[in-house]
Amino acid sequence: MLAMNYRGPYRVRADHKPDPVIEHPGDAIVRVTRACICGSDLHLYHGLVPDTRVGHTFGHEFIGVVEEVGSGVQKLKVGDKVLVPFNVFCGSCFFCQHELYGNCHNTNAQATAVGAIYGYSHTAGGYDGGQAEYVRVPMADVGPMVIPDDIHDDDAVLLTDALPTGYQAAEMGDIQEGDTVVVFGAGPVGIFAAKSAWLMGAGRVIVVDHVEYRLEFVKRYAQCEVVNFKDVKDMALHIKKMTDWMGADVCIDAVGCEAAGNTMQTITGVYTMMQAGAATVLHWCINSVRKGGNVSIVGVYGPTFNAVPIGNALNKGLTLRMNQASVRRHLPRLIEHIRAGRIDPKQIITHRIPLEEVSDAYHIFSSKLDECIKPILIPPRANEVRAVKASVQQ
Repeated sequence: MLAMNYRGPYRVRADHKPDPVIEHPGDAIVRVTRACICGSDLHLYHGLVPDTRVGHTFGHEFIGVVEEVGSGVQKLKVGDKVLVPFNVFCGSCFFCQHELYGNCHNTNAQATAVGAIYGYSHTAGGYDGGQAEYVRVPMADVGPMVIPDDIHDDDAVLLTDALPTGYQAAEMGDIQEGDTVVVFGAGPVGIFAAKSAWLMGAGRVIVVDHVEYRLEFVKRYAQCEVVNFKDVKDMALHIKKMTDWMGADVCIDAVGCEAAGNTMQTITGVYTMMQAGAATVLHWCINSVRKGGNVSIVGVYGPTFNAVPIGNALNKGLTLRMNQASVRRHLPRLIEHIRAGRIDPKQIITHRIPLEEVSDAYHIFSSKLDECIKPILIPPRANEVRAVKASVQQ
């Protein structure tokens, strides 16, 4: 099969790999019809995630058609069109029973550090991801969801990570009616976090970034205020000026370890790796939120330490919440929002690129070329699958 193949930092290519096979009775093989490149994939691409091995296939946002199922699979059948949450989870451990699917204790040998994630290094289990023609899906009775007939494929693929992560970012902020919410980051997750904040009752939403075309997009899509941090000397002071010197009620970090905005943080967190990524946005969140406020963190950081102003958080009485999104838990509500027209995920898709051109796709997304917000990879056989479906319906 054709698959994305990691060759080292800033080096990926489309290559031929053996087709995945059923390894356990609970497995399914899915033929991929759409796969996204996520902003967190760029951390892998840039060489910032530990134990990212040459030959690994990325991709934790994908949908497809079930091609084969193991003898123990009961809830899926060949031909089902499914969306696959980025979490690989068992459904039966303590954490899964509490709907903490991103913290599953049985699917990753490094489970004390992180749950298992498709295509996200051996730190997250070593599972090959969906930027390929086929992917092995373990625990197939637990994770995948059959895509409802009235949900567009482009919406479905964004339900595998980006939208649920943005939604959970807002949820973890415990937004109360009328709250002022500041979202740092105008990538896909930040865009969805801003949109979700309104759904949870926010009275004011402000998005901070430095990429003008993304700020313009989120301003239209999420009907929010925007701030370009390049125009701001002191972020915490600026947010306080915007909020009658109180600070925001909720601050959301939707950026993570490659945040720009502070030269020293970039040097220590990105170039020299003295800490697990630039903690710039963590500082901004803690210092910009009001006393007694909430900080929600969904931006990705490494498993080692970061230098953060925890004393400020203590003295201000802040609540900090963070986690990998529990995608399966959010799907019923998010599908309801899509059906009601309250959110249209597919509007953020800007590029559709053949899987064969995956190297160019990563370069465009990483370098923010051509006003790229969300790229989707289309495997060679994706159109084949749609054509077969169409002929059957006729």
